Amino acid sequence: MRTGGIGGVIILIWLIIGAVAAGQRGYFNSSNDNCAKAGTTVVTVLAGPLNYLGVNPKVNCKVPQPSQ
Repeated sequence: MRTGGIGGVIILIWLIIGAVAAGQRGYFNSSNDNCAKAGTTVVTVLAGPLNYLGVNPKVNCKVPQPSQ
């Protein structure tokens, strides 16, 4: 039984579909200069085919600033 191999292929296809969706949204065209853009790109890739079912994940994050 090679269920591990089949599962790995399914996960790989899932992530490829997510990367295609992120590319179509233009997330790879600009630099990810803050955590919100980078996080949104990562979550979009992880959402995979769900992007084509209407899921549009967004990440909002604020990095704490050092005290003065």
